[in-house]
Amino acid sequence: MIRYGMVGGGPNAFIGDVHRTAIRMNNDAQLVAGCFSRDYNKSLKFGQSLNIDEDRLYSDFKEMAENEAARDDGIQFVVCVTPNISHYEVCKAFLEAGINVVCDKPLTWTAKQSEELIKIQHKNSLLFGVTYTYTGYPAVKEMRNLVQKGEIGKLRFVNAEYPQGWLSEPIDENSKLAPWRMDPKISGATNCLGDIGTHIENLVSFVTGLKISKVCARLDSLVEGRTLDDNASILVDYEGGAKGIYWSSQIAQGYDNAVRIRIFGEKGSLEWVQEDPDHFIFTTNDCAKRIVSRGRDEFDPSAQKYSRLPAGHQEGIYEAFANIYKGYISALKKSLNNEIVDEKTVDYPTAQMGLDGVKYVEKCLLSNEKGSVWISME
Repeated sequence: MIRYGMVGGGPNAFIGDVHRTAIRMNNDAQLVAGCFSRDYNKSLKFGQSLNIDEDRLYSDFKEMAENEAARDDGIQFVVCVTPNISHYEVCKAFLEAGINVVCDKPLTWTAKQSEELIKIQHKNSLLFGVTYTYTGYPAVKEMRNLVQKGEIGKLRFVNAEYPQGWLSEPIDENSKLAPWRMDPKISGATNCLGDIGTHIENLVSFVTGLKISKVCARLDSLVEGRTLDDNASILVDYEGGAKGIYWSSQIAQGYDNAVRIRIFGEKGSLEWVQEDPDHFIFTTNDCAKRIVSRGRDEFDPSAQKYSRLPAGHQEGIYEAFANIYKGYISALKKSLNNEIVDEKTVDYPTAQMGLDGVKYVEKCLLSNEKGSVWISME
């Protein structure tokens, strides 16, 4: 059984429980250490509720990294689920201690920070993953397979969106109840683009393999008194000539988590909606629209191995997270057995993808600052 630890994700932290539940679903890793809160007493109480030994519950993540690295039975990877501001410091501490890392997205505040972490990762021959959730769905993996096989031909255009409505009303950004994502001291220079817009960039890249050559971005703060963006519209040019439009919004009333991607090629198209994750629409020029179903229709083995339930039994966000960890822990087991792991063939979002997302955000911010002009990704 692989041993892991967690930094962040303590009492009332939604995403921490998602990670822990997803890992348990695979039954191949055990949580044995943690620093779940900056308040040690809270961390201690919470960790004990998870049946973790008191001597492996830490008041500081640096102490945790040092002590776990020194143990014969120390953790073999750590999960970082803290707010954005501390991703860099947490990941750096564990990578320097020789411990493999999985981090929530966005990876860091700046591309320079991400590049430094990747250098440490490679220097210490470690595995470093980033939890871009939507890459874990079997339907998404099957669409990637269809694109790679050329089933829809040369790609021409991508339309991707991520509307939410949970920030459509004004909030007191200085109140204790305000979400930390709206605080630039914690979240960084962007809210909507960095929080959910990076999911779009990663999802499109994962499915299509397209590389962005330049962006033209407009970031809006549409709710009065808001510091950071709550709406982002991005025009995209890809290497090879394809075009794209990305829209992310947190002021779209009536929408919850409505990720949608449409991919148009010379021979056909693909469409997937996250709120109906077990199906996607596959259309070719010589056929009617076809609804492809996970569990009913046979997928390529690379996608089929991540399907967990029979058709008609909905798989969702927990299974998608579990599939990311399935790919990560599979690669980790090989690494621990001194087998060579090629990051180009692993089936989990890598730190390089995290770096790509941070670079994307930086270029979009620059475009917006200059009046929504085209900015090269170079």
